[in-house]
Amino acid sequence: MKILVITDLYPVKVDEKYTPRTIEDFVKGWENLGHEIRIIKPNFLLNSFLRKKPYYPDKIYGQLENINYITPFCGDVRQKIKTKFEPDITIAHMPSGVIFANKLGRPFVAGVHISDLEVLTCPVYAVYFKTELERAYKNAVKIACRSEVIRDKFLKLYPQYENKTFVCFSGIDENVITLGQWSPQNHVRVFCCANLKKRKNVDKVIEECENLDVELRVAGDGTELNRLKKLSRKPIFLGYLPHDKVLNEMRNADIFALPSENETFGMVYLEAMASGCITVCSEGDGIAGIIKNGENGYFWQENIIEKIIKSDNQNEILTNSYSTILNYTKEKACKHYLDNIQIN
Repeated sequence: MKILVITDLYPVKVDEKYTPRTIEDFVKGWENLGHEIRIIKPNFLLNSFLRKKPYYPDKIYGQLENINYITPFCGDVRQKIKTKFEPDITIAHMPSGVIFANKLGRPFVAGVHISDLEVLTCPVYAVYFKTELERAYKNAVKIACRSEVIRDKFLKLYPQYENKTFVCFSGIDENVITLGQWSPQNHVRVFCCANLKKRKNVDKVIEECENLDVELRVAGDGTELNRLKKLSRKPIFLGYLPHDKVLNEMRNADIFALPSENETFGMVYLEAMASGCITVCSEGDGIAGIIKNGENGYFWQENIIEKIIKSDNQNEILTNSYSTILNYTKEKACKHYLDNIQIN
């Protein structure tokens, strides 16, 4: 099967630090299942500048073609495409990708992320992007929501599309999954990993741990780093860590806590669960459709770290977390996606 993926959420080069790998993971998984993939990355230059994304010239980079646009995809977008590829289906993610795909006049699947919901509900986007996205959702053969939470929010806005929406969850490498055992050494180890921006709410974790006998380690850098360092001397700030070292930190931790807001999905939570951490997320956000409060993890609330430490069911939580994560491998995620758009 030939699949064309259209999204600006895709790394052009392997050393891009802050480009999420979620769509790339789907692409690699579909390739492993025997499908042929090409990627078009439509790049709205103003958006790229505002979000401080790396700039790349119009060019084909392996299986990916980067195409820059000054205006938000007005006119015939096909004129700049150099890739010669006749797909059986087109899969588009992120607002620019979905709008671009709709203008091609081919059958396509429209992905919905938290950023799409922002475009649909924020007045500043109402003049152009909201209208174009609504046209795209009407024309899409399927609508792939990145989490249960996002699907619920999307259907509150557009209940007429219930029959063509599904959840396209992400998955992790099966070989990293381990059954955790609650056995703190000296101190309970709390780990937090994020791009340190305000909406990640890492300050809440720091404040929560301030008066507890715990070791708090924080991985990541970003605009909030200097402010967070001034809050307390307790955290050990590790800076940016490559993926393998993040996983190693998780395996050595007892609790992973990140009360982030406006998450599309949150792969870091899956990785924490797979690494044997009791995992804490925000209620009603991203991964909350997978984490069940008090069953296989916890929702953030006041004194949650202390409550976990003093509870007597840590190993029950970890066992349930392990059972959950076995259903969220990369292979299962990729098959689930294609099954829902009826590609075999």
